[in-house]
Amino acid sequence: VKIQNIELPGDMKRAMAKQAEAERERRANIINADGEKAAAETLAQAAEILAKTQGAINLRTLNTLERISTEPSQKTMMLFPIELIDAIRGGKK
Repeated sequence: VKIQNIELPGDMKRAMAKQAEAERERRANIINADGEKAAAETLAQAAEILAKTQGAINLRTLNTLERISTEPSQKTMMLFPIELIDAIRGGKK
């Protein structure tokens, strides 16, 4: 078997490069989608745990407030209990 130096035409090189780029992009999209799916599953599990644990969402809210209160901001945050919001709405959800 004799190997020769073969020069591909420019349009063939461009087509092959385009195909290789499309394949890399496809793989990157799959990796991103897998990451998004894993994140969504983890968030769903966390939401389920928070929903089952008495006061957990309040603790999470307080932790979030503590975190954002250390950042300089011109915004004022006002928190109201959900029961108050329901009462204002007339008991409708």
